[in-house]
Amino acid sequence: MADLITVEDPDDPRLSDYTGLTDVELRRRREPAEGLFIAEGEKVIRRARDAGYAMRSMLLSAKWVDAMRDVIDESPAPVYVVDPGLAERVTGYHVHRGALASMRREPLPTAAELLTGARRVVVMESVNDHTNIGAIFRSAAALGMDAVLLSPDCADPLYRRSVKVSMGAVFSVPYARLDNWPRGLETVREAGFTLLALTPDERATAIDEAAPHRMERVALMLGAEGDGLSARALAAADDRVRIPMAHGVDSLNVGAAAAVAFYAVASGRPGD
Repeated sequence: MADLITVEDPDDPRLSDYTGLTDVELRRRREPAEGLFIAEGEKVIRRARDAGYAMRSMLLSAKWVDAMRDVIDESPAPVYVVDPGLAERVTGYHVHRGALASMRREPLPTAAELLTGARRVVVMESVNDHTNIGAIFRSAAALGMDAVLLSPDCADPLYRRSVKVSMGAVFSVPYARLDNWPRGLETVREAGFTLLALTPDERATAIDEAAPHRMERVALMLGAEGDGLSARALAAADDRVRIPMAHGVDSLNVGAAAAVAFYAVASGRPGD
């Protein structure tokens, strides 16, 4: 059972995992280097725990102690109880959900390991917006995608904003990084996947005509908001597909486009 520790000093070194959570650049560097990530809110903390991530500590306002009692009792990690004002001074923002946990990262699998047994895979290039990363993971989980592969410059799925937007779906869809980009796509092709590049280009094949749901193994490639997939990534694809648009709309937000495309790729698979 964890100890409940009341902390009244915002500079207490025991709270160091939670300092400066709004400093994106600092947290991007620090969290992977120190092997931690932050889970925010009761549901997300529980989903991280259920996914097998070990807890380093928790930061709770007093009113959340009873709600999180079972989690507290299951973990030997210390629980720091603070008032909301102190939590804000430590983290840099008002912690609306009243509960934060510092969790230990797990080593990522290799792309080859991840592809074993998978049939529907998402490949992201340069998607560096944490909100988009979270939204894409949530859709991938909901619509039956098996795994996610990230180019080296994609944002961290375990960054607090990504985790929050995904509602913890980043814990349920396995992911890996393709360190050698775009040559790493050959690993995907060698594993038997057809590489489909999603693009708004009108010359691309309509995704329903391409019928990816009938293909044995499909890797759907998504690019960053605005720029889309790079010329090198497009050249590496086996085919280019688009979502047909109406009313003169030429493109969708990458998160929305991903959800539509995932449905087309994995249609009929969720729950199989």
